[in-house]
Formats: sequence, C-alpha cells, structure tokens
Amino acid sequence: MRERVAVIGLGYIGLPLSLSFAMKGTPVIGVDANPRLVEEINAGITHHLESYQGKGIQDILQEELASGRFRATTDYREAVPGALAIVVTVGIPIKNGDPDTSPLLSAIASIGELLEPGQIVIVRSTVIPGMTGGVIREILEEKSGLEAGEDFDLAYCSERIAEGRAFEEFENMPVALAGVNGRSAAAAEAVIAKVTTKAPIHRASDMAVVEISKVMENVQRDVNIAMVQEFARLTEALGLDIHEVIAVANTHKRVHLLTPGPGVGGYCLPNALYYMLPRAEEHGVPLELLRLARRINDHVPAFLAAQVDRWVKGKGKAPSDVTVAVLGIAMKDFSSDDRISPPLDTVERLQQSGYRVKAFDPAVPTPYPFKVENFEEAIRGADVILILARQEGIPFEEISRWRPLAAPELFIVDTRNVYRPEMLASLRVDYWKI
Repeated sequence: MRERVAVIGLGYIGLPLSLSFAMKGTPVIGVDANPRLVEEINAGITHHLESYQGKGIQDILQEELASGRFRATTDYREAVPGALAIVVTVGIPIKNGDPDTSPLLSAIASIGELLEPGQIVIVRSTVIPGMTGGVIREILEEKSGLEAGEDFDLAYCSERIAEGRAFEEFENMPVALAGVNGRSAAAAEAVIAKVTTKAPIHRASDMAVVEISKVMENVQRDVNIAMVQEFARLTEALGLDIHEVIAVANTHKRVHLLTPGPGVGGYCLPNALYYMLPRAEEHGVPLELLRLARRINDHVPAFLAAQVDRWVKGKGKAPSDVTVAVLGIAMKDFSSDDRISPPLDTVERLQQSGYRVKAFDPAVPTPYPFKVENFEEAIRGADVILILARQEGIPFEEISRWRPLAAPELFIVDTRNVYRPEMLASLRVDYWKI
C-alpha cells in the first residue's frame, strides 16, 4: 500500500509542508531543481525562520532527516514512482507583469513522465485560474498516457499559510480544495488531512473556484494595504498617527484595516493581480481598482526615497555626502525572505540618486554589495536610518546606546512603527513615521 508523499519544490512552502507530513508520520521525498538547496537541506541546513511548539525548523529538519522520514533530491525518479501523492508547490514568477509558467509546467511534465495509475497529483501553488483543469491536466495526461479522474487523481488545494507561521497554519488553517471529479477530491482530502488535523477541509464544486478564490484572498490584502497607505498620507497631513487611527477604527467588529509599511513584498501579494489578469483581459474585465492598488503599493519605495531627499535638501547637503543605513531588507518583519522585497527597491532608488547605502539584516542570507555584517557597521556615521523590517538581532530598543555611533545630525525614517516621537526627544533626531 502506498504511503509516501512526494513534494515538488522545497522553498518557503514546500519545505515546511514536507516536514509537516514527516512529523505526522508520513514519509516524504522532496524534489527541488536547485542542487545547492538540496545539498544544504540534506545536510540539515535551512535559513527559514519557522518554528513549531518551541522548536526551530532547522532542528525539525535534522530530526526528520535522522528518522529517515524525509530527504531531498533533484531527481524526480527518486520521488514520484511509488508515491501515494505528488504535491506540487512550484511557483509562477512574474516577469515584467507577465506570469512565467515555465517552471511549474516543466515540473508537471517531469511528473507526467513518471506518473503511475492510482497516484494523486495535488497542485498547491498559486496559479492562473483554470490552469489545473486545463494545461496542467493536459500535460499530465499527454506525458503519462493516463486519464485524470479515472487512472490517476488530480486536485487543486490552495496554499494559505503566512511565512513564519507555516507549521501551525498547515495544521490549523481551514483548507479549500476541489478535484477533477468527486473521487479525486476525496483522494486529495485524505492526503491533506494528514497535515491539516485541526481545521475543516472545504470541498468546492470546481478547481477553478479554489484557484481564483486563492488569488482573491491575496488581492484583497493588497487593496487593503493600498487603502491604508492613502490614509497614512491624509493622517500625516492632519498631524495624526495613522497607527492610532487604525487601532481605533479596528475596534469596530466589522472593520479590519491592515497597517502601512515600506511596501508590499514577498511572492504572494504583489504577484496575485498578475495571476488574475490573463483571465480578466481574455473576458474584457478591466479590474481598475486592483490595478490602482498595485500601483499605489509599488510607489511606496519611491515615496520613502523622496522623504530622504526632502530632509537632505533641507539640510543643504548633497546625496553624495550622505550615508544611509537601511535596517531590514526582508520583505516583511521577522522573515528571511527577500523575494520581491520593497526594501531592496528602496535601496536601488537611493543608490541611483547617489547616496551611500549600508544595509543590515541578520536574517536574510543573500549577499549584496551594500550589505554589511553587523549592526554597528551599518549605523556608524549614518546620516539617515531607514527602518524597513524588524528582525531579531537589530537592537532598536537600545537606541540611547548606539545613537552616538551615527552622525550628529540624524534622520530616522520609521516604516515599522518602532518608535514614538517622545522616545527620541532627547537624542537629537529628526523623525518621520509612515
């Protein structure tokens, strides 16, 4: 009897999903196209910042490797044959506003060439609505010579986790799925229930319903954030604190405003609109509000750079004479993920204007020419400090200790609501909070 699961793609979703299966007793072989990543994972190394019941993901990884319940490979032939289910977490990158489906479809073709009767293929990537029942099904059937819903099962299950809470949310987040037919939906539910043990699993009528609902879930947060960015401009003009305003508004039981920040990053929210656009344009639906929200959020790094420019000009300085310390380059607080990260866009704009930039983020492993090794090096001599992501290892609360390391005239741009103005009153700091 088949029991093992193959997970295709070992990134921010695939690795914690693999380990979630393994921790629940299901053996897993994970596949990734990146040989270096596979080598690191098999050596028990990961840079993800996840934990479960007080245990970090690196400890969990090492335990599951030692138990034999999990290992990684670049070879589909080691993972697909003999598996009960193949769960696909390969993403669709956006290039110049267009979805690049080639990585996902290449993975699907590799699966199809090895697919066996009786297996279950579950797509758990964010896709263009209609893909699973369309091109994905076609490739699997063409490569395998098998029929979906008859010889093998095919389903779509949306991924809803937040990075940093993956293990808990795989277990506790309600799941939506659908299959090519009822049998496939039931087969997929049985597999997903091995991980989602404390939340309901909702079966939809059609895979496209789940596909587009997943995209809408992300887009609505993108729109919400764009709205509060606009509110922040207004409250600033009125001399009010946007964070206090939002906290008061959210006391209403039917209101849930998110908070403004340095922009919207990561793989999910910024890309969501572009997964929807091909279908919308095909049917002549303009999606004007959603496009506007994306433009507003894309503009935030330029807006932050403009705040720096305004202060520098007010001091009679030139950008070439100013050092900017950027604290946090991850796409959100307490994350190692720097994909589509607004802080990186902000750094690029500052460098293009001629500023000297030093960035520090102890969680992000990616090397950059402007990145420095420690906090003190970043702020030493800095004229401007941009707070773009909170991380363990950035001692914001110790500002009275490290303030003398920065320049005598200092401008702090706080996009993460770290400080209150009265906290800085005695420290000779010009302060602006988004």
